[in-house]
Amino acid sequence: MNMKIKIATAAFVGLTFAICSFPCSTTHPISPDEIVRKADVIVRARAESLVHAASVPNSYPPDSMVQFKVLEVVRGQMPEDRLELRGALVDTDDFNDLKPPYKFVRPDGRSGSCFATSYRGGAQYLLMLKGTKWRGYTVEWYALGPVNEQLHSAEDPWLIWVRAQARQPASVRIEPKSRCAVSEARVR
Repeated sequence: MNMKIKIATAAFVGLTFAICSFPCSTTHPISPDEIVRKADVIVRARAESLVHAASVPNSYPPDSMVQFKVLEVVRGQMPEDRLELRGALVDTDDFNDLKPPYKFVRPDGRSGSCFATSYRGGAQYLLMLKGTKWRGYTVEWYALGPVNEQLHSAEDPWLIWVRAQARQPASVRIEPKSRCAVSEARVR
């Protein structure tokens, strides 16, 4: 391999790494009220198994699929009691370290992809879903938002808050004001 090709390859790899390593950001403050209001379906579900293994091990974001058992429909309608989402099954917890109502994604989603993609097998999650034409439901629709948070129990404070919000008519909900503003979202 000649020197020009080596330099070009090194530059390409370096540029690709630099572009892919910038953290995700958004132009608007994250609003838990807005997430609840805009979600098509909200469910409490348990991560059960890996349905489709990753074609590239340890890829980020993962191209594997995790199957969930729907335990409770908080709002909306689910056609089945099973749900599949893109993600990885892991052996560790990833609880949100903020106080509910959450205004930011759990730690796994803060690493640059905009969305948390790991799910502990057997753990419960509150999933704020959007319907898509090509993949059924997804949680990848509100960058850096708490759309798939791990729950401590069926009486987790985040779940209780979301249940209360989901019961309110849209005209009653009050949007919280935030002073936070961050740069443009880069969702892939």
